[in-house]
Amino acid sequence: MFVSVLFQPVKIGKLEVPNRFVRSATYDGCADKQGRVTAAQVSLFEDLAAGGTGLIVTGIAYVHESGRISAFQNSIADDACIDGLQQLTAAVHAKGVKIAVQLFHAGREAAGFLKTRNQVAAGPSAVEDDPYFKKKCTSLTQNEIEEIATAFGTAAKRARAAGFDAVQLHAAHAYLPAQFLSPWSNRRQDKWGGSLENRLRFHKTVYEQMRAAVGKDYPVLVKLGVRDGFEGGLGFDEGRRAAQMLAGWGFDALEISSGLRGGKYRETEFKTGINSPGREAYFRDWCRQIKQEVDVPVMMVGGLRSPGIMEEIINNGEADFIAISRPLIREPDLIVNWKSGDFRNPSCISCNKCLEALYQAQPLHCAAQKTQSRV
Repeated sequence: MFVSVLFQPVKIGKLEVPNRFVRSATYDGCADKQGRVTAAQVSLFEDLAAGGTGLIVTGIAYVHESGRISAFQNSIADDACIDGLQQLTAAVHAKGVKIAVQLFHAGREAAGFLKTRNQVAAGPSAVEDDPYFKKKCTSLTQNEIEEIATAFGTAAKRARAAGFDAVQLHAAHAYLPAQFLSPWSNRRQDKWGGSLENRLRFHKTVYEQMRAAVGKDYPVLVKLGVRDGFEGGLGFDEGRRAAQMLAGWGFDALEISSGLRGGKYRETEFKTGINSPGREAYFRDWCRQIKQEVDVPVMMVGGLRSPGIMEEIINNGEADFIAISRPLIREPDLIVNWKSGDFRNPSCISCNKCLEALYQAQPLHCAAQKTQSRV
């Protein structure tokens, strides 16, 4: 058996994860139109759990209808979703693996989906001169902000009731918390905008709601965008300070990623052409610096492919966990193969055709494989 630091158990608070591998949250497009869990999703997560990933994070479960981004997205916005989510957690736990649910609100990015329902999306500010976001958007009111923050708390309570081992706040990738943090998309003049502390007020309010709902010992994680994908938005100096503040408030682990998206795909988290070691781990520098400045576990994501580089990252103390997404779409058994000693690099070529298929309302699958069924 391949012996490696990558297969050592490690704790997030009191939660012990059997190895260093995290399946980074990945939208799968397999929910039904009511946002409920389907048989296809249970099968997908059973395969991931059997494949050896220590912690699986589900993709973008919306906490409030105003933040929904797809007709086939999971809901955690009402109690009716709990039974299906319990099936999901039970299937993963049966394989000895831990599972977290990613709590999500799209903010202004919900515009495309809400337009089909004759509704208008809302974000921190209605920015009219944004070349990266040209859809119609209104500015959230004080009451709407507080309602959404409360929805994160009640969603976290449902997650615990459904058997999830942890929750993760999605505060990256152009979605609502990232919109509040970025001075590019947050032009507010009230207590929710302006200074870094004000732009983080939404994050803190959401954290307090979630923590009150689940208790002090339940793991509350965050995926944080620490720099926007383009110049003029959130800079890393503020992003790293934000990471320090979130860790100080009590978030139990940080997954470090990017914030608002710029040009496709170069200025986003979906970078392509990862065909050499030098193109791997494209958030490594950010993660390394933040790891030195916080006292909670840090997850590194972003184009990680080579087991040797992953070992180096852990041994150097640059991160505590390795988070992977695209390679596990094609090879859900990748981790168990590495553990057995077959530690070849993944066959994923980072072409993003899986992502393009999701944009076309197809369920998650590798472009080299046949389209999967949702049911």
